[in-house]
Amino acid sequence: MPTRSPEKSASVDLGRRRLLAAAPGLFIVPRHVLGGVGQTAPSDRLNIAAVGAGGKGRSDIESVSHENIYAVCDIDDERLGATLAQEFAAPFRDRVKTYRDYRVMLDENPEIDALLISTPDHMHAPIAAHAMDLGKHLYVQKPLCHTVAEARFLARRARETNVVTQMGNQGHAGEGARLINEWVASGELGAIREVHCWTNRPVWPQGIARPEADAPAPATMDWDLWLGAAPMRPWVERAYHPFNWRGWIDFGTGVVGDMGAHIIDHPYWALDLGLPERIGASSTRWGREFESFPLASKIHFEFPASASRPAVRMIWYDGGLLPERPPQIENGRQLGDNDGGVLIVGENRTLMHGVYGRNPVLIPESLHLATEPPPRTLPRSNGIYQEWIDAIKDRSKVTTSDFAYAGRLTETMLLGNIAVRQAANHKVLEYDGEAMRFSNDDAANVWLDKEYRPGFGLS
Repeated sequence: MPTRSPEKSASVDLGRRRLLAAAPGLFIVPRHVLGGVGQTAPSDRLNIAAVGAGGKGRSDIESVSHENIYAVCDIDDERLGATLAQEFAAPFRDRVKTYRDYRVMLDENPEIDALLISTPDHMHAPIAAHAMDLGKHLYVQKPLCHTVAEARFLARRARETNVVTQMGNQGHAGEGARLINEWVASGELGAIREVHCWTNRPVWPQGIARPEADAPAPATMDWDLWLGAAPMRPWVERAYHPFNWRGWIDFGTGVVGDMGAHIIDHPYWALDLGLPERIGASSTRWGREFESFPLASKIHFEFPASASRPAVRMIWYDGGLLPERPPQIENGRQLGDNDGGVLIVGENRTLMHGVYGRNPVLIPESLHLATEPPPRTLPRSNGIYQEWIDAIKDRSKVTTSDFAYAGRLTETMLLGNIAVRQAANHKVLEYDGEAMRFSNDDAANVWLDKEYRPGFGLS
């Protein structure tokens, strides 16, 4: 097992660049580090650790740095060092405990209260499982996990361990998300039976075969730990780490896994969709041997009726595909925004919004301007990160994208990937959510779960 960095002194409060240089050789510690009237004393701050320091991991760390960043783990020494250098002022950054192996970090530091997980998708559940077994509160980047079975496991284990959880789909905490809910609840749209969701992704390679190995992994990173739960394969420079992993089945969840949590999330929440009962799909070619996701796909989800709404058909488009332009929209007007969007089609009105729930509007614009906004019925959020922190400190507060909700949303997205995989077999899958199985395709049930390399499982 790889060893951690040399022993460092006890962690102290490490807000972003908290140590300010007033003059050469003289440093002033800001008042909020010491505590005081209107400020949080150091003793009231959480000890937060992070797994994954580059990319989204860096911004996650920055977003909670008003608490105490106690330890940071990354398999890539260079990315870890760059984040520490850019986010923390010396000498405080030298007191952050650093690790390559999340298991060592968690086992050696019972003082850790909470954990950020910002790794490739295939390692979310193994790291979260280890942390929950130790009673750590969890913030896990979207998508919540890599398989349907993991989504069920994480939601169940969070209940059993009573930890505070949040998935990192930041748009869920936004004003637009609440307005979408309020527009739907107002009845202005009428009965809703159809939803269209789309994205401009992928912006990484997909539909390709596995590349040949061209060099050993750099000494500055641990390739075995990066692979973690995934089957062993050789390192190939720039093929997987640090960005292009999303398109590979062993590591990522493709486009719907990446962006569904920012796009499907909003109609899914507003309509309380639950799990689909039928899923069909079509796509361009997969990578040879199903190594990488296809370049473009279209997925049809059918959700059963509930006591409050009729059955809903949701259609997902990616890889540049778009829904047919609705007759209400002005000619020449863009659907959604540059990243994608949603159409919630009611029998009376159609609501359109962008990615992350941005800018929800009735179409056409003239109708939107002539219509009173819906009543404000939902409490507003103070942000996806602060919701989580507040709920840890005050258990009377709640998070809005906890593992119970995020698990169902992620399961739905991952069912879409299985339908795309089975599209070549001309299958529309019938899903029994209660039993967590496809009732009409035993072969598809294999993709609900996966094997783990020893040392990186869920128990």
